[in-house]
Amino acid sequence: MILIGGRLCVILFMALLGLIAGNGKFPFLVLDAARAQGFEVVVAAIKEETERSIESRGAASVHWLSLGELSKLIDTFKAAGVTRAVMAGQVRHKQIFSAIKPDWRLAKMLLSLGTRNTDSLLGAVAKVLADEGIVLENSTALLEPLLAKAGVLTRRAPNENERKNIEYGRAVAGRLAEYDIGQTVVIAEAACVAVEAMEGTDATIERAGELMRSLQSEGGDSTLSRALTVVKIAKPKQDMRFDVPVVGVKTIETMARAGATCLAVDAGRCLLLDGAEVIEVADRAGIAVCAE
Repeated sequence: MILIGGRLCVILFMALLGLIAGNGKFPFLVLDAARAQGFEVVVAAIKEETERSIESRGAASVHWLSLGELSKLIDTFKAAGVTRAVMAGQVRHKQIFSAIKPDWRLAKMLLSLGTRNTDSLLGAVAKVLADEGIVLENSTALLEPLLAKAGVLTRRAPNENERKNIEYGRAVAGRLAEYDIGQTVVIAEAACVAVEAMEGTDATIERAGELMRSLQSEGGDSTLSRALTVVKIAKPKQDMRFDVPVVGVKTIETMARAGATCLAVDAGRCLLLDGAEVIEVADRAGIAVCAE
């Protein structure tokens, strides 16, 4: 009886998962997938980012904390018995420079950083958690079916101009990703129209669309194509525990408004958050989507 009870305790322990939830749909998908696979999920929801509706998603518990409360995050997970966790959902980089008040642990961590890009910040958080016995797992581990498959994903394949844009865009984005500046570039006629920094993918696409419209209003060479190609890639040494490239329906809709006609992503390293709906919306808008 003691042996059975001991084994049961091990099973229950292994089925416990912590979720550090940022904004958007990503944390909801992870929560649903984890529960479907038998995990009890303890959610640490970030007040500045996470949607309130996560409270009604069936988690074992939901704990709200500020972006600056690293000690509270650790204490919350330890009190619940969490030793494995995932990060899911964007935490906007610009929040680091907002009015958040870091606790002593986060302040100490920030002071120790040479740079404050995404990799160094989240990597440092992961190390602090690991030192406290909480291991971060790959955020895509529960969502493998949503990773982009290699090839043309839409009815329409990229045309010759779009292929040239993709080739150039991948070269530019690859260099940006080396320095962890951003994951997205917007290209037209093999020229870089916009690059992503702190504002995020959708805002970058919107900015590119506004710039292209302003150029059109000024006239210019009408033989040049004004159609935009969006290239979103993973970093050369992408840590799949956090900051994984994601694309959802909202991104496709933003592209359509901006006059973008093609999207290129990395196969196996970009999540299509809305699954088949992303491709359906792209097909309706005449946008080509491919993964390489």
